[in-house]
Amino acid sequence: MPPGPSVLIVAIVRNVLLNSFTEQLKARADQLGFVLGGVTLAAAPHRLQHFHTWLDAGYAGQMQYLSDRREAYAHPRHVLDGCRSILMLALPYAPIEDSTGGRQASTVGKVAKYAQGSIDYHDVIHDRLKELKRWLLERHPRAAVRGVVDTAPLLERELAEAAGLGWVGKNTLLLNRQWGSTFFLAALLTDLELQPDEPYEKGYCGTCTACLDACPTSAFPAPFVLDATKCISYLTIEHREAIDPTLRQRLDGWVFGCDVCQEVCPWNRYTAKTRDNDCLTPEFEPRKDLTQLDLLDALELTEEQFRQRFRKTPLWRAKRRGLLRNAILIAGTRRLPETREALQRLIHDAEPLIQHAAQWALQQYEP
Repeated sequence: MPPGPSVLIVAIVRNVLLNSFTEQLKARADQLGFVLGGVTLAAAPHRLQHFHTWLDAGYAGQMQYLSDRREAYAHPRHVLDGCRSILMLALPYAPIEDSTGGRQASTVGKVAKYAQGSIDYHDVIHDRLKELKRWLLERHPRAAVRGVVDTAPLLERELAEAAGLGWVGKNTLLLNRQWGSTFFLAALLTDLELQPDEPYEKGYCGTCTACLDACPTSAFPAPFVLDATKCISYLTIEHREAIDPTLRQRLDGWVFGCDVCQEVCPWNRYTAKTRDNDCLTPEFEPRKDLTQLDLLDALELTEEQFRQRFRKTPLWRAKRRGLLRNAILIAGTRRLPETREALQRLIHDAEPLIQHAAQWALQQYEP
């Protein structure tokens, strides 16, 4: 028998309330600066096997924390027990200009755009997620809620695609037709039922391979697949040891991160001209000393100076040893006469990684 009128009325009222609260939650997120917001129901990620295949291929390099939590990625309930819904969010950072064909001073190193702000994005976004969580709990005090920013075992890009925020591009980044790829992803997990959005089922990369072709280290073995062990972002941040000799001279001037695959993306070129940058978070405004990092200054950094200058920024993750290693390799590749004296001092640095890099760099000056 079909449901009676009373059952239908209850269902209609329930859906109205569900839609209303979901929209109110999104509106509050928008007030907090999140320019994109969409809901997906908690479920096993549709690209979970792709993730496992990627791990098994060794493409994660030294990011052992990914393999260590391999099974936790199977379902969002491993991040929040009883999770039923996930609100995926995006917070933009400054648009990227194409520097691949531009000229740059030889003593300048490049820092990825996302890391040029005055404060680490994790701290900024966590504060906003706490406010959003507070707002939700005021209305549903017994709800379970957790906000995360790329540190929990979640496949954020796949979840964001399922929530309708964009599509995963050939460079493995999430792309949106209004914002390109220059935004941070965050997630608010809850055991409440929220109204899900339609997934982003169509990609708009087409036949374009600009990102794959432009990568200085050929880090894409195939479209939609990144070999992190060759990626400049991984090498300059996550890799803690000496960089492979075959890759040292292909860092392309990057001392922290890399934007090449985003710089050449047509969607970022388009959105850089059309997007509304008035909503840019003040903490993400690029610092002058990070838009072009002076290699001469970097090579003189002591541990204390590094701490004072970069403690609250994303560059802190590389530590002094990583940042100086990168700066040294770039100086050696360019054979900068201005840096030779500093390199000679650094072969006696207390940090073996820096010693090794300085010795290699000085060898590049030899005829």
